Amino acid sequence: METQKTALFTRDFSLVVIGQIISLFGNAILHFALPLYLLRETGSIALFGAVNACSFLPMIFMGPMGGTAADRMHKARIMAGLDFLTAGLTVCYALLWGKAPLVPLVIVTLMLLYAIAGAYQPAVQASLPLLLSPDRLTQGNAVINMISTLANLLGPALGGVIFGLWGLSPILTIGGVCFFCSAVMEVFIRIPHERRPREAGVLATVGKDLGESWRYISRERPVFLSVTLVLSAFNLILSAVMVVGIPAIVAQVLGMSDAALGLTQAVMALGGLLGGALAGVLGPRLKPRHGSMCLLACTGAAGVMGLSVLPGVPGVVSYWALTLLSALAMASAMLFTVVLLTLVQAQVPGQLLGKVIACIQAVANCASPLGQAAYGVLFDRLPPWAVLLGAAVLSALVSLRSRRVFRRLEEPLTAEN
Repeated sequence: METQKTALFTRDFSLVVIGQIISLFGNAILHFALPLYLLRETGSIALFGAVNACSFLPMIFMGPMGGTAADRMHKARIMAGLDFLTAGLTVCYALLWGKAPLVPLVIVTLMLLYAIAGAYQPAVQASLPLLLSPDRLTQGNAVINMISTLANLLGPALGGVIFGLWGLSPILTIGGVCFFCSAVMEVFIRIPHERRPREAGVLATVGKDLGESWRYISRERPVFLSVTLVLSAFNLILSAVMVVGIPAIVAQVLGMSDAALGLTQAVMALGGLLGGALAGVLGPRLKPRHGSMCLLACTGAAGVMGLSVLPGVPGVVSYWALTLLSALAMASAMLFTVVLLTLVQAQVPGQLLGKVIACIQAVANCASPLGQAAYGVLFDRLPPWAVLLGAAVLSALVSLRSRRVFRRLEEPLTAEN
């Protein structure tokens, strides 16, 4: 097994990669089109933010459960089963479209899509140490994260054009086909699995496993808890303003077309793709202390975005500034994600890995729905430049305060060396 794991693109890792490309593209095109359809039909930024917030909540709750499942069940079966389930969900939406009230239908569909995504990703992330050698983990994480950004590049780019020309119907068809094909491919992935006995019922086992992972984070590696709190603050302040603000400003404030919004989100994803490629090239030279620098770069980009939408700035200048600066922010965020994931995978015991990753992500993401709902209201009531500049100032304070936390992450690595 070790000789097989020394290469990066082994048979099974390649199948994981291809399955991710297809599945995440289906996710990206639906996540782009459904909220945009709602925004175009209602014209309410506040409702747009509230729907994004509501749909994000299930991902928070399902992430830890997905982490528990990833540590106890066949990871490839989890991926395939959830993709089959998402294909069925897409068919159900298509059947109910036009018959059920629009807002509840979109909210429920997005909530289920995010819930499935929350349960799905821990299985992928926990499988990498089983498929790759330790010296390939950084590159493997870079590849998986680049796939996510590639899907987010192609999804909005094609989704914006398709939605503008033919509406929502072909997007539902494309999404359903993607999930079904990905699920069929994932059936053939072979990931090593060690069966762990279950001594109690499902809910009791989930509670016990999550308690075990939380004790590890809070007691054995408390610096992970500090990092989680930094991530929570950053998600509340900056990530949420990007999720709600970019579509709202481009579509509503600047009055750009659906294709223009799709191009903006595609360029954002291209920035993430470049950040992932840079992470793969730098590899072990990336250190935890670089995390605060990445967060500061995101903050600077948000601040200049605020300046670009000041009164008097031509709309086309504002549009391209938002587009290019959001790409810079995504590149920095991708570098940060690869650094953090690789560190967690290298330091956390294998039987806890899926749960620990899921717990960190769940706690960090708890703040996102609050931020998205709040920014939906703020963008309705305040000038967009004021909201963006305020978010940049607050996130800069968080980034500066995080320096000590990221330095502490290097302590175990220094001791080992």
